[in-house]
Amino acid sequence: MLATEPTLTFLGGTGEVTGSCYLVEAPGLRFLVDCGMFQGGREAGDKNRRPFPFDPAALDFVLLTHAHIDHSGLLPRLAAEGFSGVIHSTAPTADLAAVMLRDSAFIQEKEAEWSRKSARASAGQRGSRHPPRRHDDLAVEPLYRMADAERAIALFAGTRYEAPFEPRPGVRVVFRDAGHILGSASVEVMLVLPDGTHRIVFSGDLGQPGHPIVRDAVPVPQADTLLVEATYGDRMHRPMDETLDELVEALTSALVERKGNVVIPAFAVGRTQDLLMLLIRLTREGRLPPMEVYVDSPLATSATQITLKHHAELDDEAAHLGRWLASAKGYPRIHFSESVEDSMFINTSATVP
Repeated sequence: MLATEPTLTFLGGTGEVTGSCYLVEAPGLRFLVDCGMFQGGREAGDKNRRPFPFDPAALDFVLLTHAHIDHSGLLPRLAAEGFSGVIHSTAPTADLAAVMLRDSAFIQEKEAEWSRKSARASAGQRGSRHPPRRHDDLAVEPLYRMADAERAIALFAGTRYEAPFEPRPGVRVVFRDAGHILGSASVEVMLVLPDGTHRIVFSGDLGQPGHPIVRDAVPVPQADTLLVEATYGDRMHRPMDETLDELVEALTSALVERKGNVVIPAFAVGRTQDLLMLLIRLTREGRLPPMEVYVDSPLATSATQITLKHHAELDDEAAHLGRWLASAKGYPRIHFSESVEDSMFINTSATVP
């Protein structure tokens, strides 16, 4: 039993939209909800390297709302500094986080290697008029390494939506679909207190109704303490139909009228899969011309494969369109780059068959 109401400490995601991390404490209990990386801005690197204001080894567990790096990206560092408990998430989130954390670790190592080479080259150019710098001045360590990512990945335990579980006695957790990306969840935490239960709800990132691929967010019936994502809290999104009309106009103009190509930068996890589903839908409706679609990103390819693996979590329209594409022998034809040669081939490929 817990003696008093819990306390909340906001360690990121406040006053900015990255680095989401919340520390929940009560006598005999300490856990995190999310452990995200700060992204963008000159201070992000320093924020990601600053000491945790708690002992990672003393945490009981971690609850993860979804796999995006601004919510999960510091989990390898947490594991490297002593956390060895369980990271609880939905099963799709566990799969997506595995590929994203490996990708992040790879980037950390490559950027550190590049920084070391640049520092040594700069030191060599200063010449003999300046005293040589010590080797440790040139050493730039990555935020974390691939081994740290693997250590964190090994701690994941995936569960289903709406399936209550107890990460420890006196704590009951339910993941509810947040409608953001595959596996995203609002987290309902019920803590046993002397006078009953204290129910804390973390919304995570909430998706718009009618979002491609995933189901709409599931309402949480009640809460004593509610933390709600507010990235777009002061604005209205325009209707999806207007966005699709603009997409059709832009693609038709580029592909048919100008006989050109279209390059669409998109987040590898979530946005790329949404775009693929919308292109399939618009082609099936006859609103887009035949086209070849190339996904030129190993991470996006892995995320798409994981999305197909968890087809039971998709909304009805996405499942129907997936079956239509599998049975159709026409367009759009979707290609996933698996090598440097595949990527280079895109430069010479024809747009309209």
